[in-house]
Amino acid sequence: MTRPVTVGMNNTVGSVAAAYWGAREASLRDAPLRLVSAWEWQPYSRASLDSNELAEQWSRRVPVETAAELRGRYPGLDITAERLTGPPPRMLCRAAAESQLLAIGVGGLGGRTGFLGGSVASATVSVAERPVVLVGSGRRSPERADGEEHDEDASGDEHPGPVIGGPVGTGPVVVGVDLGRPSEEALGFAFEAASLRSARLEVIHRRHRPPARDEEMLQGTLAPWFARYPDVAVREHSAIGKPARELADAGSGAALVVLGLGTRHHLKGVARLGHMNHAVLHRCSAPVAVVPRR
Repeated sequence: MTRPVTVGMNNTVGSVAAAYWGAREASLRDAPLRLVSAWEWQPYSRASLDSNELAEQWSRRVPVETAAELRGRYPGLDITAERLTGPPPRMLCRAAAESQLLAIGVGGLGGRTGFLGGSVASATVSVAERPVVLVGSGRRSPERADGEEHDEDASGDEHPGPVIGGPVGTGPVVVGVDLGRPSEEALGFAFEAASLRSARLEVIHRRHRPPARDEEMLQGTLAPWFARYPDVAVREHSAIGKPARELADAGSGAALVVLGLGTRHHLKGVARLGHMNHAVLHRCSAPVAVVPRR
C-alpha cells in the first residue's frame, strides 16, 4: 500500500495553503492525500469553554470542507479527512510516521522570535522521523519603517502572514549540503523532488576549504545521486558568506527548499533544529522541507 502525503491542518493562515500544496505533491507522487487535524481539550485555566468548543468545531469542520474543495480540483486523487485527539505534536508525529511526508501550514511571525517560536510546528519538525514540509500563504506581515513587523487589529484590512512561501512553485528545488557531514536523506529527498517536478536542483554548500578540495568532496557526495537521477539538471553554488542567508535568498522563487536535520542535541527530551536551520526557516520565502537523518 502506498504511504500517503499527510497534511496537518491547524488554525493558521497557511493551513489551507498547506492542504493545496499537499494535494499537488500527492498527485506528483501518485499517492493518497490524508488531511488530519489534532485537537486536545484545554483545561479551563488555559482556555475558556467557548474557545475550547470553537477549536473543537474547527477541528471537525475545516479538514472535511477542505477535502471537498480539493476533490473538485483533483477528481482522481484519493483524499481522506480525519480528526486526531491528543497533543498536536504527538499526534502529528504519529501521522508522519505512517506517511511519505507531513506538510504543516504555518501562520504569522513576530519579528523577534520567528514563526517557529513556541509553535506546534517547532515541536513537530524537531522530532518527527519523516520529512516535514512547512508551507504558508506566501504573504509577509506588514513592516514598519524600523524593520519590525506588526499586526493590525481584527477590524483592519491587513493580516499577518508567514515568511514561508505559498503552495505552488515552478522554480528550482534548493538543497543545503554540509560537506563535513552531508545528509544523504536530504539529498535523496531533494533529487526526488526535482525529478518529480522536472525542475533544476540547486546545491548550496559552505566554502571552508580550498575550492579544489571542496569541489572534489562535493562531486564525491553527489555522484551516487547523479547516477540515480540522470534526468535532474544540477547547478552547484558555494556560499562564501552565511549559508543560511544564501539558502534563504536562493529560496526566493523556488519550488522547494530542502534542509537536513543534523545531529540532535536533546534538551529536556526535545530535539532542537539548530541555529542555521532556524535562520533559514525564519527568512525563507518558499516551502521548506526539513528531512531528518534515519
